[in-house]
Amino acid sequence: MIDPSPSRDVRALVFGASGYIGSNLVPRVQREGWRVRASSRDIKLLHARGWSGVELVEADALEPGSLPAALAGIDIAYYLVHSMAAGRKFGQLDLEAAENFAQAAAQAGVRRIVYLGGLMPEGADSEHLVSRRETGERLRAGPVPVTEIRAGIVVGPGSAAYEVIRDLVNHLPLMVTPKWVQSKSAPIALDNLLEYLVGVPLHEEAAGKVLDAAGPDYLSYEQVMRQYGEVVGRNPRIIRVPVLTPTLSAYWLGLVTAVPAKIARALIGGLKHDLPADDAELRGLVPQRLLTFRESVAAALQAERSDAVASRWTEGRLMFRGFQLDNSFYAKRAGGHAVGSASPAALWKVTTGLGGRNGYYYVGWLWWIRGAIDWLFGGPGLTRGRRHPTEVRLGDRIDYWTVLALEPGRRLTLHFGMRAPGSGVLEFEIDPEPGGLTRLGVTAYWHPQGVWGLLYWYAMIPAHLFLFRGMTAAMMERARRLDRQ
Repeated sequence: MIDPSPSRDVRALVFGASGYIGSNLVPRVQREGWRVRASSRDIKLLHARGWSGVELVEADALEPGSLPAALAGIDIAYYLVHSMAAGRKFGQLDLEAAENFAQAAAQAGVRRIVYLGGLMPEGADSEHLVSRRETGERLRAGPVPVTEIRAGIVVGPGSAAYEVIRDLVNHLPLMVTPKWVQSKSAPIALDNLLEYLVGVPLHEEAAGKVLDAAGPDYLSYEQVMRQYGEVVGRNPRIIRVPVLTPTLSAYWLGLVTAVPAKIARALIGGLKHDLPADDAELRGLVPQRLLTFRESVAAALQAERSDAVASRWTEGRLMFRGFQLDNSFYAKRAGGHAVGSASPAALWKVTTGLGGRNGYYYVGWLWWIRGAIDWLFGGPGLTRGRRHPTEVRLGDRIDYWTVLALEPGRRLTLHFGMRAPGSGVLEFEIDPEPGGLTRLGVTAYWHPQGVWGLLYWYAMIPAHLFLFRGMTAAMMERARRLDRQ
């Protein structure tokens, strides 16, 4: 048994810490007084979280050479990665990653692996469910004891299944749905699941076990949508039709929700099954009060309201969604970049000088047209001006933008102020490159509000891609001229 007492320095690795569960598990494990190491394939995503006292490492289970540093000195390793976003053949990638991780964990002397899988119905045949099951089996094939917790819908901001439900109910008063809305599952509150994840590795009898985790309600997806609607004050009308195949259902979700299409497609395959759970053993090991589905939704909404501030754009943070809970958690994005010899200092000066008299450095007439359209509809699109010609600080207004976050010399994050069906963020980032070069990147993040927000985004993509490539190149050239002065 792993001793959790203060005299025992428990070291935990959250592998996949940039994901939904991982990003919530890191602070929860910290509260136990354990030393926490957080790992992601992209360490920038971890820096954006702003965690204090957490060791950050970059590692990828598909690159075995990156694993020893992540696992060195670890007692408990939480394995929370999957490859659903990779699209086709993600199951094969999941198996390869799990085998690499199991071997590296054994070599590092890890004492327990905790894997979060999915509830498994009889006759499961979707690639998503099969992959989750086989990943657990591949981890257990290694010498390190594994505890697998299987959960269905996790109720919390950022959970893909929860976000699908939220987008549907918030924005579609009338839904034509496939027959899988009658399939049943046992949703579990995020806080309840985190409590299980923290508690199970402390019990020796949980080693080698596969344990179901569930909330107290066993509901159809239709009931889930109706109960969510009751909590947020909406009453969706749901019409079931038998003709929507899983493929058509995935396309349908892609049109009406902002959940990434590849993830939605992977989820759909498992929705045709009822997902019953036998959670008696896990409840005995880690006793706690389980929230009902309605209570879970209320807790999720409150969590978003209380965790709204961030130092840079972070997926789902409420401040980047215009503090509107019905703007999608997941953002659409487009961007461009330029690499050149301009100094970071000159690029920062150019970046902080945009707007006002300087304009936006590229095809100013196109910016003007967009602003004029906004003005015709009563928006601030033709507003021009700023507090200072070059300096910026939090809360500054730059034309119709508001400074949401900044890291001097490195990053500037602006909120879009025109009228539009959603919330937009424009983020500039300056990074040094090898050979004395500098990279300037600009990324637009769009949190759509329903179908109209998605249609607006798709209509604007060509202009965004054209603008950002030209804009970054023009800013790089202007910065080079500053360096020569």
